[in-house]
Amino acid sequence: MIDQSFLSWPFFEERHRRFAHALGEWADTALEEEVDHDDVDGSCRALVRRLGEDGWLKVVVPHDYGGLTPAFDVRLLCLARETLAYRDGLADFAFAMQGLGTGAVTLFGSDALKGFYLPRVARGEAIAAFALSEPEAGSDVAAMATTATPDGAGHVRIDGVKTWISNGGIADHYVVFARSGEGPGARGLSAYMVDADTPGLIVEERIDTIAPHPLATLRFEGCRVPLSHRIGAPGEGFKVAMATLDVFRSTVGAAALGFARRAMDEALKHASSRHLFGAPLSDLQMTQAALAEMGTLVDTSALAVYRAAWTKDHGAPRITREAALAKLHATESAQTVIDKAVQIFGGAGVRKGMKVEELYRDIRALRIYEGATEVQKVVIAREMLKLLAAQSHPGTASHRASA
Repeated sequence: MIDQSFLSWPFFEERHRRFAHALGEWADTALEEEVDHDDVDGSCRALVRRLGEDGWLKVVVPHDYGGLTPAFDVRLLCLARETLAYRDGLADFAFAMQGLGTGAVTLFGSDALKGFYLPRVARGEAIAAFALSEPEAGSDVAAMATTATPDGAGHVRIDGVKTWISNGGIADHYVVFARSGEGPGARGLSAYMVDADTPGLIVEERIDTIAPHPLATLRFEGCRVPLSHRIGAPGEGFKVAMATLDVFRSTVGAAALGFARRAMDEALKHASSRHLFGAPLSDLQMTQAALAEMGTLVDTSALAVYRAAWTKDHGAPRITREAALAKLHATESAQTVIDKAVQIFGGAGVRKGMKVEELYRDIRALRIYEGATEVQKVVIAREMLKLLAAQSHPGTASHRASA
C-alpha cells in the first residue's frame, strides 16, 4: 500500500506527479538489483552509478550542467528522497549525498568548478561529500578549528580534522569548510572543493553506526588546494554552508516521511492480517488509536515538508524557519510512527531482517544530522523572534528586506 493521494495537493504540478510515479516504478525493480546491506560501500557505488545512468541524478544539478531544471527544484528533491526512503534507506542516502555534496558548487561555485564537477555527479560517475562537522564543531559551525592558510601563489594549505562525514572514504571529492581568517567566528570561514586524491587528505577512521552507511573521520595535513577551488568569496563559508542546508534540510524531512509512510503501511498490513483473541489485531481500539496517530503524523509531516519546498521553489530567498520546522516535525514524528509500528508487530518487530526493525535503525540518525532537533528548535524560535521584532519596528531595514 502506497497512498499517493498527497500528490493531488496544490503544492505540486503535473511534472512532479509524473516524476514521483516514474521513480517509484523504477525503484520497485532497480533497487533489488543494486542494494546489498552486507556491502555498504559497494552498494553506494552501485546505486550512484545506476541512479546516474538512469537519469535520476539530473535533479541534483542545474540544466546547464546536465540537470533537469534551471535551478534546484526542492519539491523534486523531496519527492525523490521520500520515494527512495520508502523503499530503502541506503538508496535515499546515495541520492541525497550527490545533491548535498555538490549543492555548494551549484549555488556559489565558479563556472569552471560547475563545468568540471556537476556533469560527473549527474551522470553518477563521481561520488560527492560535504565536510563540515568537526570533533568540537558540529552544530556550532562558528567553533570550527580546521584552517586554510595561504601557501604560495594561488594555493591554500588545509589542516585539521573533519568527522561524521557521509561518503567519507568512498567520495571522489569533498566540499570542505575551513577557517580562512577574514574575521572572527562565522565571518572567517571559507569553502573549498578538495579532490579525494589530494596529498594530505587522509581517511583516518571509518565509523560504524546502527544504520550502516559510508561514514568517516578525515584528517587534513598540509593539504594543498588551489584558490580556484574556493567556493564563493573569501570568508563566505558560513553563508555557503547555511544556504546549502537551507535547500537540503527540507529533504531530510522528506526522507523521514518516506520511512514513516513505509512503517505505517507495514503496520496496517500486519494489523489487518494478524489475529489476536479470535479477531484481527486491527479490530482492537488501542490498535486503531495507534494507526490513527500514525496517519495524522504522516500527513502533518507531509504538509510541513512540502510547504517548505513549495515556498523555496516559489522564490523565497531563505526558508530557514520553514525548513527547520519541516525537519524537526518530520523526523520526530517518524521516530514515533516507526516505534508504534514496531510495537504493533510485537516481538517480530525487533527481529533482524524485519522491515520495521530496519526502519527503527534508519530513522535515528535523521534526528541528529544536518542540525539536531534541539538546534532546530533554537532556529525556529530565533526566526519567530526576528519576525516579531520586524513587525514591532516596521521602519527597520530587516523589515523592508523581508517584505
